[in-house]
Amino acid sequence: MSHDVYENPLIKRYASKPMAELWSEQRKHSTWRRLWVALAESERELGIDISEAQIAELRSATDDIDFTLAAKYEKELRHDVMAHVHVYGDRCPSARGIIHLGATSCYVTDNTDLILMRDALQMVQSKLVAVINELAKFAEKHRELPCLGFTHLQPAQPTTVGKRATLWCYDLVLDLAEIEYRLASLKCRGVKGTTGTQASFMTLFKGDHAKIVELDRRVSAKMGFESAYAVTGQTYSRKVDVQVLDVLSGIGQSSHKAGTDIRILQSRKEIEEPFEKQQIGSSAMAYKRNPMRSERMCSLARFAMNLPVNLAQTVATQWLERTLDDSANRRLVLPQAFLAIDAVLILYRNIVDGMVVYPNVIAKHLDEELPFMATEEILMACVQTGGDRQELHELIRVHSQAAAQQVKEHGRANDLIERLKTDAAFSSVDLENALDARRFVGRAPEQVDAFLSDVVEPIRSRYANCLGQQSEQLRV
Repeated sequence: MSHDVYENPLIKRYASKPMAELWSEQRKHSTWRRLWVALAESERELGIDISEAQIAELRSATDDIDFTLAAKYEKELRHDVMAHVHVYGDRCPSARGIIHLGATSCYVTDNTDLILMRDALQMVQSKLVAVINELAKFAEKHRELPCLGFTHLQPAQPTTVGKRATLWCYDLVLDLAEIEYRLASLKCRGVKGTTGTQASFMTLFKGDHAKIVELDRRVSAKMGFESAYAVTGQTYSRKVDVQVLDVLSGIGQSSHKAGTDIRILQSRKEIEEPFEKQQIGSSAMAYKRNPMRSERMCSLARFAMNLPVNLAQTVATQWLERTLDDSANRRLVLPQAFLAIDAVLILYRNIVDGMVVYPNVIAKHLDEELPFMATEEILMACVQTGGDRQELHELIRVHSQAAAQQVKEHGRANDLIERLKTDAAFSSVDLENALDARRFVGRAPEQVDAFLSDVVEPIRSRYANCLGQQSEQLRV
């Protein structure tokens, strides 16, 4: 490893090795060669004078790539595809003349990008399902544990820790649906020629339209696609890239939201992400237990969330049949979006796997606010025993303001219930049991149960093969 040049931290620190390998030069250029083999095979099947021996020679060398020679050719030719055509031809001399026959550069570059995005989406899909599964376990474990709910980041009606986790989980379920849709609708660019008109293949097949249509279908099928895009220019529509990155952005949004919630809850000492025995929270403040994982997850998610805008601008500036100012940009954006979300999901699962809940702290915070939360139920109980709703509301308002003043100005405990006990207007209700938190969480536990059975279990059934995978260790 060289320490003298910049190295992408997504590769060095954050993303998994399989995702990094998927976007490697080896994987890309091996896929180019597989596409050239598929093209030659299909052309031969449709009557073009290509021998089985030529195809066999090409097939035998799909992974045997001389990258040093390719760099030499590219320096001379200033064209990456032609450099690799020459390298492949040098390796397979009998097939040199039929490599890339009738094709344009985007035949290999665009189809490869679609193949890599498909494969990368499937990897993300597996990791996403694993996080959904772990969050569901966490929600089930804490389905009944009351905690303070928040709106506007202000105390609101209680919920449960498990119900809150279902909110995080459901966002990911929606993201999974988007991945499934995008994978189902992703197509091959196919064999479309220089400006998408297939003119070169009209010459090659002597004007036989049916054979050209069949060539497009066969190559797409050999590369694992049910069909090709109906029309293209030189490239497939760059809107496809944006649609794919919007899915990744959605996962980033969901993860960032959950990561932020966990950071807030950790600041309240209610929930804590994993903290290793030798881990240091701060170089200066030795007592600190910072939510490093959640912060990193938010950081990487934010990076991924911003990338679709870049590609949206690329879509908007693709002049006529195509312009090359998309190329260098996409070399950066496509791999890094997947690498970032891969890293986010590794972090997310690691956090959920080791998340610690502190029920006593949760109960303490809830008890501090529960007297206020109970007032609506106390009000309705008094009305049912003959009290005047408006008069009772005003009494509760006055007592609540006085109790709040004691808390805010003097740092004392919330004594609202004690104040109500001394007021004869509330003598008809049982104030002793008014602060049982379980009375104020509504159907939260039952909602957790329904969510797990109706939403999560079908996902677990569909993706049973993903659930046994071990979580990946954080590299730093």
